[in-house]
Amino acid sequence: MNLEAIKALLLFFGGLGLFLYGMEIMAEGLQQAAGDKTRKLLEALTNNPLMGLLAGALVTAVIQSSSATTVMVVGFVNAGLMSLYQACGVIMGANIGTTMTSWIVSMGEWASFLKPEMIAPALLLVGVGMQMMAKSSRLKDGAKILIGFGLLFTGLSNMSGSIKPFVDAPIFKTIFETLGSNPLLGILAGAGVTAIIQSSSASMGILQTMAMAGAVNWGSAVFIALGQNIGTCITAVLSAVSGDTNARRAAMIHLEFNVIGAAIVGVLAAVFFMFYPSMMTAHVNSSGLAIFHTGFNLFATLILFPFGKQLVELSTYLVPHTHGANKAADTVLILDPRFQTIPNAALAALGKELELIRDYCSGLISDSRACLIDNADQEKLARTGNEVLKACLEVKRYCAGIDSTMLNESERRALQRAMFSARDLHQIAADCMRIGRMNEESISQKDLNEKMVEEINTVSSLCENALKEVHMQAELRSRSKTERDKQFEKTRKDCLGIRQILAAIRHDYIENDAGKDQSQTAWLLFEAADCYERIAQRCLRLADEESWQKSSGLPLPLAASAQN
Repeated sequence: MNLEAIKALLLFFGGLGLFLYGMEIMAEGLQQAAGDKTRKLLEALTNNPLMGLLAGALVTAVIQSSSATTVMVVGFVNAGLMSLYQACGVIMGANIGTTMTSWIVSMGEWASFLKPEMIAPALLLVGVGMQMMAKSSRLKDGAKILIGFGLLFTGLSNMSGSIKPFVDAPIFKTIFETLGSNPLLGILAGAGVTAIIQSSSASMGILQTMAMAGAVNWGSAVFIALGQNIGTCITAVLSAVSGDTNARRAAMIHLEFNVIGAAIVGVLAAVFFMFYPSMMTAHVNSSGLAIFHTGFNLFATLILFPFGKQLVELSTYLVPHTHGANKAADTVLILDPRFQTIPNAALAALGKELELIRDYCSGLISDSRACLIDNADQEKLARTGNEVLKACLEVKRYCAGIDSTMLNESERRALQRAMFSARDLHQIAADCMRIGRMNEESISQKDLNEKMVEEINTVSSLCENALKEVHMQAELRSRSKTERDKQFEKTRKDCLGIRQILAAIRHDYIENDAGKDQSQTAWLLFEAADCYERIAQRCLRLADEESWQKSSGLPLPLAASAQN
């Protein structure tokens, strides 16, 4: 290999590195600029399959990453926020939206002033200038997008320039003739490269770069492009590996769509080339590849969209529910580290996990009461309580593993709320376990008189109800401020009511039982009262959404809330 070839090879791979990094920076900037709007759009439009299709296409076109969209969908399915049928439409839309990148790459062919070598320096100059001077996160996100575009176009220019001198080399002709004459080999080549770099947009960009240099013919380009659509499924498959059964089925739907679509179009293309063999050797340009890439995904969607339910049924057959696949007995079900790079999916998983922990805590309040006054088995309480404690710590670790630089302001607040919620739920579980142990540590059940039992039952029921109201408060997060305030005021009054009842209980026993030989009983009751008061305060902190959004990020204490 001579020196010129080595220089060209280094220039090509250097350009490839800039192209891939530019795509990543651009997608990151677009995701941060869009923020939770993408999640809200998916949540709002996915009830109708057609609207889900449009939402998937729009979100992917905005964030420039079908992999990010499909990973997000897998996360939503894994968290129980989206059904498989809803996911089907979004996945099809994502395949359409991802073709936007191919049109961006081909801009230089249909608009001369947008040629990479002309537009890249301008984008980098403006982007870097904005990055250095910007104060607001919105401007910084815009700068990141421009820098990403600039690096992407610089990489394209370098790759194209490195290939041009070798376009007429026999090796290029041999490779593309072989791939064109063997469709299966072409599909495997496209799928393999895409699976390695985990981006169909990037692998299509590489193919378009070669097409710009005149090195690619239609016969090979068609089958390589079909393989690229199959290879991009690797990201969703990897994201679903440690998920539940439905998450794996969502990834399978993505694979089904691309494999079936590639098979249909591949057969049609092979037949077409049989009748028009001259087209196989005709050179394809970058715009032609963009048209084919978009046309394939539109055609596949048009053919397969009416069979969404059948695709779901096929995924159910291919990924059967096996015994133990869903760890229903465990508390930590849906916190997959792979979703930490997709803020929307990570926050959705955190929200569902905290909802699950709240349900477990509600059961702990009931079980601890039963242990205290009914001498119930403490083994169940201890087992569930330890699972909740473990889950809360897992939530904290998961939150710490999310890169805060990828989050916008509202997502940072949501992440902060999740961490504080985990802390409060951890304390609720710890107090429930402490209540459950009081009976064996203090006195026998016979020392609990009827009045004490009645009071403990009342306070325990009120605490359970307060925690349920926290769940209602969380469900109202997307509603108007008036509705949220109304629900919070109800929770606040209930929690203050618990506090007043507990104060009355303490006063009653101090006044009426002073001097009696029941000091141990009173001590037990006071200890339980302290635990229930802390539980009520934690419930109020969980429900106080307005306080979570203050600049300090800290919830208001019970006393401060009472003064408002």
